[in-house]
Amino acid sequence: MFYKLLLPIIFSGFSMVLFGQSKYVVEANDYFNRNMYCEGAAKCIMAYNKIKKSGKQALKDKGDMAFKTGECYRFTDKFKEANEWYERSILLDFQKINPELLFNNGEMLRMMGEFEKAQTSFEKYQTLVPGDERIELAIENCKNAKDFIKDQTKHVIENAGSINKKGIDMAPTFDIKENRMYFASSRDANVGDLDPISCDKFMDIWVTEFDKNGNFSEPKPADLSGMVNTGDHEGSVCFDGKKTMFFTRCPDMKKQNLGCDIWMVKRSGKEDWDTPVKCNLKEGFNDSVSVGHPCVAEDGLFLIFASDMPGGIGGKDLWYSTYNKKADSWAKPINMGKGINTVGNELFPTFGKDGKLYYSSDAMMGLGGLDIYAAEKVETADTFYWQNPVNLKSPINSENNDYSLYEFTDKEGYFTSERKDPNGVFNADIYSYVLPPNLFDLQVIVSERIDKSVRIQDAKVSVSGSDGSKWEGYTKKNGYTILWDKKADGNRYINAGVQYQISVSKEGYYENKKIEKFTTEGLNDDQSFVIEMDLIPIKKPIRLPEVRYVFNQWVFVNDSTIQSQDSLIYVFNLLKDNPEIVLELSSHTDSRGTADANQKLSENRARACYKYLVEEKGVDPRRIVPSGKGESVPRTVYKKGNEYLVAQPIDMTGVETIVLTETYINQFQKTNKTLFETLHQLNRRTEGAVLSTDFDPATSPAANAKYLQFVKYP
Repeated sequence: MFYKLLLPIIFSGFSMVLFGQSKYVVEANDYFNRNMYCEGAAKCIMAYNKIKKSGKQALKDKGDMAFKTGECYRFTDKFKEANEWYERSILLDFQKINPELLFNNGEMLRMMGEFEKAQTSFEKYQTLVPGDERIELAIENCKNAKDFIKDQTKHVIENAGSINKKGIDMAPTFDIKENRMYFASSRDANVGDLDPISCDKFMDIWVTEFDKNGNFSEPKPADLSGMVNTGDHEGSVCFDGKKTMFFTRCPDMKKQNLGCDIWMVKRSGKEDWDTPVKCNLKEGFNDSVSVGHPCVAEDGLFLIFASDMPGGIGGKDLWYSTYNKKADSWAKPINMGKGINTVGNELFPTFGKDGKLYYSSDAMMGLGGLDIYAAEKVETADTFYWQNPVNLKSPINSENNDYSLYEFTDKEGYFTSERKDPNGVFNADIYSYVLPPNLFDLQVIVSERIDKSVRIQDAKVSVSGSDGSKWEGYTKKNGYTILWDKKADGNRYINAGVQYQISVSKEGYYENKKIEKFTTEGLNDDQSFVIEMDLIPIKKPIRLPEVRYVFNQWVFVNDSTIQSQDSLIYVFNLLKDNPEIVLELSSHTDSRGTADANQKLSENRARACYKYLVEEKGVDPRRIVPSGKGESVPRTVYKKGNEYLVAQPIDMTGVETIVLTETYINQFQKTNKTLFETLHQLNRRTEGAVLSTDFDPATSPAANAKYLQFVKYP
């Protein structure tokens, strides 16, 4: 593949040029050592088959040819074939002579997604070469591969289809107007010859543009003048903010040992270019040094690129240089440091829309091979730099090589991947990615303010958004609205980047002036919003915790069985949490005794609660109205089976509503004395009811002073 022209080619196999070696082995080694992997695979296979002699040397030669066959297939990205020949070499124990066999076989297994087998191969290599810096990361990546794939983002990946042809299509980028995509390709129509390394044509730069329907046109060579595409490799394009294109050119390696260079060329027409000029980035270095994969700032004065020049950290590192207009030259390159570079290879830098630096590395945590990372830009008063590269995760990254990402918008872009194409073949193709909108939905629960366990049916819920959207609905029996997710036309109720407001109302309940708000602004994940709201019933009794009194008195009982004053803390907290309400606090007696006496007793008990809350707890006296009800308002309860419930069940199936009148209770006086006393006890109670929800301390009238005085009893 084209990117491998920038990678160091390591010949770790032994040539074993010995007296009497067959002409087939000599020829195979010649092809292999001249990087002619395309034809070299067949030559190595033939040599392997021709070695018939037994003995240690013959086995070594056979293992060497099997290994080099695997290498030829590895360099032409035929992972399955490479693995098969590596396995033959392993059966001949060639790993004892060249342990790199195990490492490379592990890489092929990983590329095919066989992570457990790959891990075993890497571990065997580690036993033979324990000091290799690459191996611990390779093993760790295999161990974490399944979790890595499972922890994927929501990006939708698609092969770019018609753009891709037979051969290599890679490194997509756009010019400043972003209506034309440029990319490198090895398709049959290219200018150059067949590349003996990859078995494809030498790379040229091609271009396609969006048509009126937003689809890509049929690609064509990027220049008509022949100034850019030549018989050499050309690719890895980028543009400044004007008319200058930077690209990589790698001379034919067969002619002489020349590394790759970065060139710059100005556009003279839509498809015509001026004469390209080589950037002088290798001054002082040997010609065999490679520089490539340019990434230029919009002003054309800052350039990041990949190179193996001396002074780096690993194989290929990312470097940068600045352009001096007066001197018309590029400054001495500076390595981007360990925060970006590793002991492996860093390639294909591109700038994101928000200043991020995207690039690929094969020596950081990920799925292995080349993965794409994003580094954050940090700007200070006098400089800027990038740090903390983060793996873009699956599905953008795969177990195969992924690289050269171009961010078209913050939600979509293009990149190159060597994963299986739609035909099931491993190939370098251009892929698009799209981050679909986050999916949001909404449900609203409406309950009674005082008793949240009581859900309100048929409450009207109105929703409005900052984008002008409005809709309403009604709660069901369980107090929930329907799930507002997708509309009938396929659009969503709740959309990204919108602020929403919710209000609720129902006849028989006070108006809830509180508006609930929520927003989807800044959210990066799907989310279900469940909003709880409440309404205050008009004149519906509020069941309060039990307050007990000394028999026939209004003195609170405070003993081991109950602390009545503590029960009134509930009322205190209720008023504190709802500063707008005015509460009626009423006491009730059972029906035994005279009605007049019960009325006075209940009034004094209500006033005892009032005095405690006002004088001891500091409640504004205007917010409580004490009321004695005597025996006049028997309690309503709900009988389910043999159980009497004071709270109305949500499900009333099989439930009988009963008013605890004196007549109803007396029927149990002789037959069930315990129930008789229990029902009387249920009538002896203190209740609350909301009188209003508009208390204003500035305008409310004074409280009745008589409420602090007890009535004469009996």
